[in-house]
Amino acid sequence: MRAVVCHQGELSVEELDAPQPGKGEMVLRVRRAGICGSDLHARTHSDDTADAAAEVGYADFMRAEQSVVMGHEFVGEVVSYGPGCRKEWAPGTAVVALPMVRGEHGPQLTGLSRLAPGAYADFVVTSEDMTIAVPDGVSLDSAALTEPMAVAYHAVRRGEVGRRDVAVVIGCGPIGLAVISILKATGVRTVVASDLSAGRRDLARRVGADVVVDPTVESPWDVVVANGKYVATAEQLFGAAFDGMRTLRRIPLVPWASMFHLADRLGATPTGPVVFECVGVPGMLDHVMSGAPLRSRIVVVGVCMGADRIRPVVGINKELDLRFVFGYDPAEFHDTLQLIADGKVDVTPLITATVGLDGVANAFEALGSAEHHAKVLIDPTSTVTTL
Repeated sequence: MRAVVCHQGELSVEELDAPQPGKGEMVLRVRRAGICGSDLHARTHSDDTADAAAEVGYADFMRAEQSVVMGHEFVGEVVSYGPGCRKEWAPGTAVVALPMVRGEHGPQLTGLSRLAPGAYADFVVTSEDMTIAVPDGVSLDSAALTEPMAVAYHAVRRGEVGRRDVAVVIGCGPIGLAVISILKATGVRTVVASDLSAGRRDLARRVGADVVVDPTVESPWDVVVANGKYVATAEQLFGAAFDGMRTLRRIPLVPWASMFHLADRLGATPTGPVVFECVGVPGMLDHVMSGAPLRSRIVVVGVCMGADRIRPVVGINKELDLRFVFGYDPAEFHDTLQLIADGKVDVTPLITATVGLDGVANAFEALGSAEHHAKVLIDPTSTVTTL
C-alpha cells in the first residue's frame, strides 16, 4: 500500500506492506483522514512530546529517528477482521474509530507511534471495540471530523459552561472553530471569538460565533465586560462587597451572613466567563490570565510545545481557575458523532481543502502559515497535490 511516512521531520510517500489485523482488530480502507494541529507539532517536536508523554507513563510516542505513518483522524470502510472479532459490520461499511489499538506492547496511539501506523495511508488497523459505524446520511468528509470535534466536545464539557455564561474563544484555528461549534450546539447563548486572521474570523462567524473580535482593534475582554455581568477590576469587586453589605445589614431581623451565603449559592456573587485558550504559543496563557475578568475559568486547549511562563500572583489576585484538557472518552466520541449525524453540528465550514497522499507534505508546509485554512482532509484516491 501507499503511505505517508514521517522520519526526521520529513514526509515522504512510500510503498509499505498492507497491515494485518491482530486479535480483536479490523482493517479499514481509508476514505478520508484529517491533518491535525498535533500532527504538525509531532512532525517537528516529536522528541519533546515523547519526553512529556513518557512522564505520564506512555513510552512509545513517536520520535524523530523513527519512521512513523501518521494520521489519527479518519473514516474508512471495513475490509477485514482479525481473530476474535464479532464481525458486526459487513465489508464496505463506513466506520470511524478512536485512534488507539492494544497489541502485544500494550495500548498505542494510532498515527502517533511506530507501533500503531496511522491513516495517512491506503489502509489502517483499528480496534473493533473502539470502532463505530457512521450513521446514514453522514458524509465521509463530515465523519472524518468526529475525532477533532470530540476533542472540542470534551473541552466544553470540562469547562462546565452554562447556557447563560459568556464563552470566550481565543484563537480560531481548527480547534478553536470546533470549540465554537460545540458551544453553540450545546446551547451556549453568547460566544465571543478572537483571532488575528480575517479569514479565520470569517470562519468563526460561519460556525456560529455571536461576536467576532480583531484583537488588534478591539479587546475581547472589553466586549465581555460590556456585557455587564462580569467584574474587570478589584475595585469593582470590592465595591460589590460594600454594596452588598450596605443592603443586607439594613434588612431587619435577618442575619446578614446567612443572606450573604444564600446569595452566593443563588449565583449573585461575581464570577467570570469561561475562556478557551486555543492558540498554544508561549506567552498566550499569561496574556489570557492578565486580560480575563476576575474569577474566570480558563480552559487550556491549545498545545504549547515549549516551556512557558505565567505569573501565579495574577491568577491568585483574580481567583482564576485553570483547567487543562486532553482527548476525550469513548462516550464523548460517540456523542460527537451523533451531534454531527443529528445536524446539531455542521462541520462543513471547517473543511477548506482536500489533497491526496502526494500532497500531504505540501499541505503540512502550507498549514504552518495559512490563515484561510482550517481542516485539510486527505483522500488517498485523490491526485491533488497543492492547497
